Amino acid sequence: MKYQELYDELTSGTVSRGLRRWVLCLLDDIAAGRSPIKAVRHPLGFVCLPVERGGENGVCVHLWSGELRRAGRTTSDVHCHSWDLVSYILYGQVRNEIATVDDDGAATHRVLEVVSAGDVDSISPTGRLVRYIGGVSGTYGAGEVYSLPAGVFHRSVIPEGTETATIALGSGRAGASDLSLGPLDTRPHRVTRQRCDDEETARAARLAAEHMART
Repeated sequence: MKYQELYDELTSGTVSRGLRRWVLCLLDDIAAGRSPIKAVRHPLGFVCLPVERGGENGVCVHLWSGELRRAGRTTSDVHCHSWDLVSYILYGQVRNEIATVDDDGAATHRVLEVVSAGDVDSISPTGRLVRYIGGVSGTYGAGEVYSLPAGVFHRSVIPEGTETATIALGSGRAGASDLSLGPLDTRPHRVTRQRCDDEETARAARLAAEHMART
């Protein structure tokens, strides 16, 4: 399935069983080495299987698991995308917290701009200082869909000990930037995303398939 097919499916109000079969076939192919997809450890704490990247649209499977090694993080987990998100929970649970970011009052964080080129994220502090207050959360479980427009600060929280996987659809929005909140004294730096080897990629796909089989 391609981006538009998945988008139409996830926004139709009823997700068919065919989507689940497609995901299982995809995971089986990755686990067996029949797919060129290689997993990436994302700085926000999940393992990403990049399924489709084309133009402004993309499809990924995101995995949060205590059995998979995570990348280190140099910013906070509060961020906003330059793209509109549609997310479908395959199993587990996601709490999506919409952050309240106040430009007035005593600053707690600096806004950072993240520019990605290939595997490298260039992180640049901006002059914008904000106060992070927290926000309103929505909790989503297996079979549920949520969406988030570009430019909204948020964070995704996975309950401790909960294995979770999602299908994430992204559609770039012209003029929007990828931003994150970081310490006030954050300096410019670069982060290279860690690509998993064949064995790690296959293991991630097998774990996801096994969890799906149990739900």
